[in-house]
Amino acid sequence: MTRRYKAFPSRACAEPEGSRRPKRFVVGLTGGLATGKSSALAEFARLGAKTLDLDAVARAQARPGGPAHRAIVRAFGRGVLGPDGAVDRAALGRRVFGDAAARRRLEAATHPLIRRELERRLRRLSGVVVVDVPLLFEAGLQDRFDATLLVACPPGEQARRVARRDRLPAAEIRRRLRAQWPLARKRRLADVVIENGGSRVRLRAQVGAWLAGLKLLHGGMPHGNPD
Repeated sequence: MTRRYKAFPSRACAEPEGSRRPKRFVVGLTGGLATGKSSALAEFARLGAKTLDLDAVARAQARPGGPAHRAIVRAFGRGVLGPDGAVDRAALGRRVFGDAAARRRLEAATHPLIRRELERRLRRLSGVVVVDVPLLFEAGLQDRFDATLLVACPPGEQARRVARRDRLPAAEIRRRLRAQWPLARKRRLADVVIENGGSRVRLRAQVGAWLAGLKLLHGGMPHGNPD
């Protein structure tokens, strides 16, 4: 369902005055734990949209010698590194899941670096670009995008998927879900919600329909986003 589109062009699609239309229309894609956000991103790519995965950008930045790697070590010490010197994502996850102060420290250390790299990559792209942003609303990034899209599913289905995928105890699943914003809160902020409680075929149909609509929006925007 559609909620709104922004009245002014975002930083993501802004072009010099006089351009016929913005060079790109950038969609922030988000979800929750095991709601199917990565599957939706793969479907957008399969259908021809340009895609970026902010987690992949973050992993590249966090490789040994990278700027985020140095920032993580400064914030948490070498105890979050594996024997090879790389960030041990499981160890880091244990530090930040359920600890709001530690999570904020990680975000403060890494998010500016990741955003800078994202903007550099976006400048190379044109057309409809879909960016997988795990903490889109939590980090207040929604106004950097021309539209926001949430992939959601019923809470019970979400917990079952986490159990199947990660084989975690029920108590740990509850703790991880509580550490995230509730999907109901994200629904209120998203421009579009894709309901992913059903089959992959249903997800494909929704992604295809929304991609067609986003292309129309981009093609019909001579001076940024419509009112």
